[in-house]
Amino acid sequence: MLFNSLDFILFLGAFLVFWPLMRRENNRRWIFLVCASFVFYGWWDWRFLFLIVFSGLLDFYCGLGMERFSRWRKTFLILSIIGNLGTLGIFKYLDFGIGNVNALMSFFGIDVNLPAAGLMLPIGISFYTFQSMSYTIDIYRGSLKPTRNVAHFFAYLAMFPQLVAGPIVRAKDLLPQLMSASPTTEKQRWEGFRLIIHGFFKKVVIADNLAPIVAMAFNAETPAASSIYWWCIMMMFSFQIYCDFSGYSDIARGLANWMGYEFPVNFNHPYISKSFQEFWTRWHISLSSWFRDYVYIPLGGSRKGKASTHMNIWVTMLLSGFWHGAAWTFIAWGALHAAMLSLEKVSNWPKRILSLPGGKVLAVLFVYALVLIGWVFFRAQSFSQAGEVLTIMFSFQSVDGNIIKELVSYKCVAILLIMICREIYCGLGVDVTDLIDRHTGRVYQPALTGMVLILCIYLRGPGSEFIYFQF
Repeated sequence: MLFNSLDFILFLGAFLVFWPLMRRENNRRWIFLVCASFVFYGWWDWRFLFLIVFSGLLDFYCGLGMERFSRWRKTFLILSIIGNLGTLGIFKYLDFGIGNVNALMSFFGIDVNLPAAGLMLPIGISFYTFQSMSYTIDIYRGSLKPTRNVAHFFAYLAMFPQLVAGPIVRAKDLLPQLMSASPTTEKQRWEGFRLIIHGFFKKVVIADNLAPIVAMAFNAETPAASSIYWWCIMMMFSFQIYCDFSGYSDIARGLANWMGYEFPVNFNHPYISKSFQEFWTRWHISLSSWFRDYVYIPLGGSRKGKASTHMNIWVTMLLSGFWHGAAWTFIAWGALHAAMLSLEKVSNWPKRILSLPGGKVLAVLFVYALVLIGWVFFRAQSFSQAGEVLTIMFSFQSVDGNIIKELVSYKCVAILLIMICREIYCGLGVDVTDLIDRHTGRVYQPALTGMVLILCIYLRGPGSEFIYFQF
């Protein structure tokens, strides 16, 4: 059930009608929320509900076991991690492993030809397994007490706004909120509405209008031989994936506000970053903080010397790349970011550039250009295609007028200019909207939101699934 579908609008309308009545008592509220979330998730394929139920029950009882049998705490933690990562590995990485075993054996002249499992990837499995694991890890660390109510736990794990594409909400942040039966405030209702409308604008106007031209470029039999064309395409993809994913996060946060809850900010204008370290504090914040807290820091972080720090960075970023997809191109994307983070540690180049006149602009442009190179591996269908695209990008071949016309015909140049101006405006650090509101009787934000709603209706692109559903 897509956020940008009639099915979801009808589902949400029915949910909001009953929600004020159901939220008054804990068990009734949690059970209603779980049932609604299971309907939402089971709309794609009801069979995958068994997976989230398995993952949830495993971690719910492992959490209780860690509290009751303290000497077996580590055993319960290992059982939770094996159960979650095992399920994720089977459905997401099994065919990748089989394909690589076949290729390796073939390289040595051994024809094993293991058949692919052909399992369908359950939507959202990468998100809810990580969310569920964080619950047991926090209990093991002593920073969280387990809940004794299974409906309370599943209301946290399966809450439909963030179930299939995040943000990855920590149990210590959401479980206490789920104890509240307070009605929503006027501020929450307005902020929720504003977030939902702006999220839909990012998705249906920006991302969905950019998607066809990006798809056309990467689906062509041979890549177009124009470096400017491919730099433009990668800029388009950078804003497509940013608006697609941050749009989903904004809608999820808005829906949570309407229910009376707060989800963390998941994106904070990543393309104005002046270093890769800053980029990862702005991009997919809930995932990057998850890897920081549950992988990088437990490995030792930066506490055990320079060599260990670089190794921990590489392990974390390679795992982050592999989390995104079962393909070597995603691992290459993670490796590129690891290399850039290591280079920053060694050379301290961001500080050097920022000390120059206009250094902030130079640093932002440099980081953004390298991010675009990384997106080539992320979007390409194979290493060979990524290599061809990168070769053309750095060949600086002459401009093909017909190809550039294709870009203009898709309104992409206008959209790019809008997004670039928006990022520059946000980079100024001046909240112009609040300044205008103070002098116009607080009418600017409602007027702007109404205009954005109209644009969503009349300028929407071809409907498509959210990109991160495939992860």
